[in-house]
Amino acid sequence: MKNKIFALFLVLTFILTSGAGCASTVPPSSVKPITLTYWRVYDDEDAFATIIANYQKIHPYITIQYKKFRYDEYEKELINALAEDRGPDIFSIPSSWLSEYQNKITPLPAQLTLVYPVVKGTIKKTTVAELRTTPSLSLKDLKNNFVDIVYNDTVLSKNGASAIYGLPLYMDTLAMYYNTDLFNNAGISGPPQYWNAEFQQDVKRLTKLNSQGNIVQAGVALGGSANIQRPQDILSLLMMQNGAVMMDNGTVMFQSIPPGSAQNYNPGLEALRFYTDFSNSAKDVYCWNSNLPNSLTMFEQGNLGIMFDYAYDLPTIRAAAPKLNFSIAKMPQIQGNAKLVNYANYWLETVSAKSKNINEAWDFIQYETSQDQVQNYLKIAKKPTALRALINSQVNDLDIGVFADQVLTTQSWYRGNNPIAAENALQEMIDLTVKNTKDINQTINQGASKVQQTIQ
Repeated sequence: MKNKIFALFLVLTFILTSGAGCASTVPPSSVKPITLTYWRVYDDEDAFATIIANYQKIHPYITIQYKKFRYDEYEKELINALAEDRGPDIFSIPSSWLSEYQNKITPLPAQLTLVYPVVKGTIKKTTVAELRTTPSLSLKDLKNNFVDIVYNDTVLSKNGASAIYGLPLYMDTLAMYYNTDLFNNAGISGPPQYWNAEFQQDVKRLTKLNSQGNIVQAGVALGGSANIQRPQDILSLLMMQNGAVMMDNGTVMFQSIPPGSAQNYNPGLEALRFYTDFSNSAKDVYCWNSNLPNSLTMFEQGNLGIMFDYAYDLPTIRAAAPKLNFSIAKMPQIQGNAKLVNYANYWLETVSAKSKNINEAWDFIQYETSQDQVQNYLKIAKKPTALRALINSQVNDLDIGVFADQVLTTQSWYRGNNPIAAENALQEMIDLTVKNTKDINQTINQGASKVQQTIQ
């Protein structure tokens, strides 16, 4: 296969269209085939087939070897492989893992040097190998091309220098799934826009208990931890929408009263109280407990009115419940707040520090995440874009339009060098508050302390 690719390189003719850069001709015989190994989760290879084929037309000596893993096995295999020098050239990680993996990553160099086939001559045409150096995506380009959160998450500093450590193929956002039939039966004409009294009234109208007081139909999946999809993300969003400062100069702040706020109002604590009220049997919005099925399962079964989730679970719902009548709406906001706040969940493509083909690996990542090429991936994967230029082309899409419409207002927050531990601390805060609402101050302080340990 490699010989065929190399032969193709020798006979390929193509018109030079790349940006300006330094170039020099090298003997074709000196060009050796390169194989880039690429590790990811979730997406099958067909999501990248067109992109890889297009890339190999430009770089026929480069082969992309794609490998898909299950999420539950991925990190362990990745860490072991990198430690044993058998890891991939390119790998994908959640954006929240980037700081944890910083020392295992080679950041994007300021410029890349690669071999290109170039046609020389007018009457007698020959193909030669040209060694060309071109500038990489700059920090300014990153800020201009991608939505704001990408710059904030992917630019890290090391030894006083800032660099790009990863690039996204997409940008998923937390949205509201709701059961249209249950809404119709309850006389609710549409999804609530705000976390206000109307939202709470809708939840009460959607909730049904049997004669023993057990929940048989839940108004909303809020209040719990283990049986709710991404509870830590929902709680984080509520905190940020409510005005909590999650982190400031490396210090966890979500348990504190922000400067300039009313001294008797703690937005992080009140968000935690609001979230857990839905699991408090003493509250009239009570509709959730730990005995219920997972929120995704309950929604698929038609027994859940509202669920907050990402676009990535949409195919799962469609496959499990093809006859389920549901819709998707934007996340509720705080009524009266001028600034919209939404929550992001996305992965980054990056290059191993141990790769022997850093230039080629980063060149492919820049290529696959570019506007012209990433559309092939987004169409197959059915995911919202991270590129500003593509948002308008997605907002009217029946499946991902809502998610795409929120990407410009997405936020996240730094969760230290052990993001999983930080997420566990948030979930523990939820569980402890559900068990004992009187100790909510102590609970949120303990949670913040545990997250702070991941920063240190």
